[in-house]
Amino acid sequence: MINLLRMDLYRLKRSKSVYICLGILMAATVLAFSMIYLVATPQGQNFALKIGLLDNSEIEEGQAIVMLDVSGIEEGQAMVNGADSLDMFRETCMDGGMFGCVIGIIITLFMCGDFQNGFIKNIMSLHRTRWKYIGSKLAAAGILNFFFLIVCFLFNSLMNLLFHNMVSYAALADILFYLALAWFINTAFSALVILACILTRSTAAGVMTSLLLCGGIIQSVLGQITSLFHMDGWLKYTLYYNMSAAPSAYSGIGDLKGAVLGLAFIVIYSAAAAFFVTRQDI
Repeated sequence: MINLLRMDLYRLKRSKSVYICLGILMAATVLAFSMIYLVATPQGQNFALKIGLLDNSEIEEGQAIVMLDVSGIEEGQAMVNGADSLDMFRETCMDGGMFGCVIGIIITLFMCGDFQNGFIKNIMSLHRTRWKYIGSKLAAAGILNFFFLIVCFLFNSLMNLLFHNMVSYAALADILFYLALAWFINTAFSALVILACILTRSTAAGVMTSLLLCGGIIQSVLGQITSLFHMDGWLKYTLYYNMSAAPSAYSGIGDLKGAVLGLAFIVIYSAAAAFFVTRQDI
């Protein structure tokens, strides 16, 4: 399996989709910081006045409201004063499901490429134990998630520095805790996408799984429906809910719920994928 993993990592490193998707996340971060700077800081508001994006009445009446929602703060200036670098990272990349969607699309293109170009037949002819194929893909997805989390957070911090430390920096312990929690949950999302690709061998199905499940659309719609009957308690055990409602700092053993749930889903989805791949006609 080590040789398979080395080959998968080499292919990911050479894949254009990895860098395109990383660029999308970075572009979203730049856009978010620019928007907040323009409407939530005095310097940005002055610049927005000069270029005609805002007028004096909007600033005086407090109507320049940032489109992000950090800790329930609506007014732009109050939001900046009450947020830190971890809050900004969550809002620009994580809580809305964008990060999971982007990683899921990369995994989909990577997995389905094996089926479409027949590469999987060569792999299976050399590696008879098919569960190792799933293990390699899951390990590669975990490494990819780790790489994206670190790069995106560092880029987020760099943007904060370039915008004159617009928000304060979070404590290192809080950052490490949140990134570890996010890794477990997003790796579980990746395992779900791997399972969808194994079952369907369809790029479209993998992309839809990424958008609808990793992006939280299905959970949100079903949650609204079941809430009408006071039966929405199941949402607390979904990956999307635990990613969006994840604590930013460790305060007790209950804060590890998301990591435990993520680990459980990693085991379930990868075991199911291994089960089905061993019974498929490659």
